[in-house]
Amino acid sequence: MNHLLDRPIWSALSSRHQSFAQGDSLAKRYRPSIVPFAATAADDTASLDALGRLIPPLESSIVVQADAIVLPAALSAISTASLVQMIAERPVQAVSDERIRRLTQDDAAEMLALAALTKPGPFTLEALSLGDFWGVKIDGRLAAMAGERMKQPGYTELSGVCSHPDFRGGGLARRLSLFVANQIMTRGEIPYLHAYASNVAAIGLYESIGFRLRSMMNMAVVQRTG
Repeated sequence: MNHLLDRPIWSALSSRHQSFAQGDSLAKRYRPSIVPFAATAADDTASLDALGRLIPPLESSIVVQADAIVLPAALSAISTASLVQMIAERPVQAVSDERIRRLTQDDAAEMLALAALTKPGPFTLEALSLGDFWGVKIDGRLAAMAGERMKQPGYTELSGVCSHPDFRGGGLARRLSLFVANQIMTRGEIPYLHAYASNVAAIGLYESIGFRLRSMMNMAVVQRTG
């Protein structure tokens, strides 16, 4: 039996994030203005064809799943990558830092600029609608942030972890990761995250704060072929 997180996009859009979903019982995607993620419930022909119809010409979407990614004829992969999916099932170190504060829509433009600079993953001005984000400002500038993205029953994804190059080396990414993980755990949920399998530094950071590998994952950026 597949784990709920083997197809995290599908399970989020079919449950706690269904209000953000476009599609039907075979294929779904987040509204593209929020995050460019799409998924199917299975890899049968009907589901894959539904995915092909769901993505308009000139638009691309990201598919993430534990299974090998199979695409319909209507879609092609622009790029692919191997990810790790990590999970923290035991309590992590508590963090008390008066500099950490909740980010709001007033911070959205600065958050987008930081994400564009550091590339922690897909990020849009509407990302705050998916979950809480927290950050540290130094001298009035957003130095680092971390937040929540996909949500499934009992799980919340830790995402958007990044630090401005001018403020790296101070442990801000570590502290914010711990802080957000604790926020998730306080609600009785289990935090999880994704990282590129090649990003040894990030994986080492997450392992050091209590995350373990749950599964290798496949990722593809897909686009209509015509």
